[in-house]
Amino acid sequence: MILPLAAGVIFLLLWELEMFHKLFDLKKYQLPLPSAIWEAMRENYSLLLSYTGYTLTEAVLGMLIGSACGFLIALAATAWPRWGGGSLTLVAALNAVPIVALAPIMNLWFGDGIGSRAAIVTATTMAAMAINAYKGMSAVDPLALDLMHSYAAGKPAVFRHLRIKNSLPYVFTALKINATASMIGAIVGEFFFSSRGLGYLLSNSIKVAKMPLGWSCIVLAAVAGVIFYLAVERLEKVFIKWHPSQRS
Repeated sequence: MILPLAAGVIFLLLWELEMFHKLFDLKKYQLPLPSAIWEAMRENYSLLLSYTGYTLTEAVLGMLIGSACGFLIALAATAWPRWGGGSLTLVAALNAVPIVALAPIMNLWFGDGIGSRAAIVTATTMAAMAINAYKGMSAVDPLALDLMHSYAAGKPAVFRHLRIKNSLPYVFTALKINATASMIGAIVGEFFFSSRGLGYLLSNSIKVAKMPLGWSCIVLAAVAGVIFYLAVERLEKVFIKWHPSQRS
């Protein structure tokens, strides 16, 4: 813990001393100093806090819906494998669509509100959950599966006691991926179509050359993403503490 903190302090110190500006030939308006970013955060504290909460709400809502949909797709694909591959392919194809292409469509469908950004996040988080959960449900121990069959366990019992439990580590891997991806989706959606949020404020700050304020949005987005990730990681330790990956 001490080494990462020390590295962070050294990084900020070098930044404040304009070492990166000299190294990469950057001007202060291109890369504001940490002190200028801090001052912008202090002056716009209430606005930044409000917009961070708004963006985080979009990200969490969209991720929950997207992850739930992805899990249901994985569940159906495992239960009915004949068409399961097709559903996973469709989800992967949707995930390949750039966010900048989804943004105007979702804005047209759901309007300029939280729904459109939540829909963007939903679309961008389904694939990771569907693919990971499907892998977990499919990669069960053959001996455990044979044991369940020897007790004449039906498909619902096999899913409940074996496949779903086996998928949980994969599910939390997907949730950790989606924790950061959801912030990206929400901010990019706000960047193009929004009247609130960190993405909206970042876009406006760049347009009027308020770069310290723009970088404040970037810093807060990173902090929110890390907090979101750590929250998921904490839940992982609670719900799958039986898994070897959680033993220290």
